[in-house]
Amino acid sequence: MADTNQQARTVSGTSSKMDISSLILLAVLLAAGFILNFTLGNALAIVGIKPQFIIAAYSLAILLSDAKPGQAFVYGLISAAVIQLTTSIPGLNFFTEGVSSVLMAFLVGKQIGGEKANPFVATFCTTLVSGALFAVCGTLIMGAALPTVVVKVPLVLGTAVFNAVVVAALTPALRKVLKR
Repeated sequence: MADTNQQARTVSGTSSKMDISSLILLAVLLAAGFILNFTLGNALAIVGIKPQFIIAAYSLAILLSDAKPGQAFVYGLISAAVIQLTTSIPGLNFFTEGVSSVLMAFLVGKQIGGEKANPFVATFCTTLVSGALFAVCGTLIMGAALPTVVVKVPLVLGTAVFNAVVVAALTPALRKVLKR
């Protein structure tokens, strides 16, 4: 006889747990983000904006799954693993996305000042931190002078605004569809 009491399956860690549906959501969003990076992202790069749909994807996943900082860190590391296929500096994204994903969790989880940041602000800050860390660390790794980071500021700001708009626009519809 089949058991009619169904519960969400969970993957347990030492201090947090993620349900399978949240991991599937992340996987679907990362797949979409990866495809969009290769197509629309490369097309928009011509005009000086290089959207990072992977950052938008994990930001959405954190937002929609109410991921805690530890879970968000795992999302960031999984996202960084996907980014390794296209990054200009292999390995650096594990740091930048790890830090940025935890920031996203803090911003949307009432962890800072007891207020949730709206999706636009949270994603803007998350993308800005990721881009700034990548620009500064990447510049140092490549042996360039730190002042050359200034050249990357418009690109990082444009990417942050673009990602924030994408996440803010998709959040209400995805919440409705996913009933979250």
